[in-house]
Amino acid sequence: MSTPTADLAAAGVSIWLDDLSRARINSGNLTELIENRNVVGVTTNPTIFANAITNPDDTSYDAQVTELAASGATAEEAVFAATTQDVAAALDIFRPVWEASNHVDGRVSIEVSPDLAHDTEGTVAQAKELWAKVDRPNLLVKIPATKAGLPAIAQAIGAGISVNVTLIFSLERYAEVIEAYLTGLETAKAAGIDLSTIESVASFFVSRVDTETDKRLSAIGTPEAEALKSKAGLANARLAYELYEKTFAGDRAKALLEAGANVQRPLWASTGVKDPALPDTLYVTELVAQGVVNTMPEKTLEATFDHGVVTGDTITGGYEEARAVFSGLADLGIDFADVTQVLEDEGVAKFIDSWHDLLTQVKEGLEAQR
Repeated sequence: MSTPTADLAAAGVSIWLDDLSRARINSGNLTELIENRNVVGVTTNPTIFANAITNPDDTSYDAQVTELAASGATAEEAVFAATTQDVAAALDIFRPVWEASNHVDGRVSIEVSPDLAHDTEGTVAQAKELWAKVDRPNLLVKIPATKAGLPAIAQAIGAGISVNVTLIFSLERYAEVIEAYLTGLETAKAAGIDLSTIESVASFFVSRVDTETDKRLSAIGTPEAEALKSKAGLANARLAYELYEKTFAGDRAKALLEAGANVQRPLWASTGVKDPALPDTLYVTELVAQGVVNTMPEKTLEATFDHGVVTGDTITGGYEEARAVFSGLADLGIDFADVTQVLEDEGVAKFIDSWHDLLTQVKEGLEAQR
C-alpha cells in the first residue's frame, strides 16, 4: 500500500521519530510505528526524557525509581539508569531494521548531559561511558555542535563511537561538523578501527530558524520583509544539503569512503511547524532528497502519513532560489550569523533547563521513596 511515509522512504528519506518513552516501548506502539509508519529510527533529547519520566500518567518508571531509591542512587545516576535502559530497549526493537538496512538505519540517539555543552573532555568521557553502558552497535551518542563540542565529536568518532551531532543552525558550523567527522574517521583509520562500523548524522535544525528570522522580518514590516517570511529555514537546509553533496564528493572524503567509511547523513530536526498558518508537513515534504533523515514529532509524523504530498526531490533544484532568500535577508539588514548564534545559545539553554528540571523532579521522587 502506497502512503506518504512509504513514498518518503521510496524517495530515499529515512523517517525517524523525535520521541521516546518506556510506555511507548512497553505498549508496542514503537513496533507499530515501525510496521505502519515506516519509522526506522528514534532521536531523544533531555526535554523528551523529562516529559516521559515526569509524566504523572506514566507509571512505567515507578518500580525502577523505587529500586534506585533503595540503592541510594543520586538523581544523576537514576536518570542515567532510566534513559540508558529505555534506549537499549528501543535499540533491540530496531535491531532487525538495522540489519535489513545494512547497518544504516535502526538507530536510536542518547544525548550527553547538556551541562557538558562547553566541556570538551567531559563530553568525550561521557560519550564513552554511554557507549559502553548501552552496548549496542546501532546506538548514536548525541553531541551538540558547540565550539567545545566540535573536538569532542572528532575524538568520539576517532574512538569508534557513532555520533549524532545536534543543534546545528548555520552553514559555517555545519562545515566544521563535517570537518570534525572526517578528522575523526582519519584518527579511527590510523588506529585500525573498521570505519564501516562508525555511523554519524548531522542534525540541522529547521523550524526554529524560521521562528527567529520571521520575528525579525515582522519587526521590519515592509512588503519585502513579509515576502521572505517562512523561507529561511528551508533555504538554509537546502544549502546544507548542497554543502553535504560537495564535501562528500571531495578527494578527502572519497578516500575515507573507499576505505569503508560511511557518509555523515544530514538529518532535518525541529520539523514540527510552529506557525499555524503554514502547512503542517512543510518541513517534511519540502526537504526530500536521497540519503537524508527527517526526525519528526509524532504529530508531524501522523500529519505526513495522513495528507503529506511527496513529489520527489524538493532540495537539489532549489539552491539558487535558496541563495536568493539569503541575499534578500542581507538586503534588509538581517544578520543571519546573529540569528544562528541566538538559536544555538537558546537551544543549549533550553536543554540545560529541561535537564535540571528532570534532575530536580527525579531527586524529589527518590527522596519520597526513602
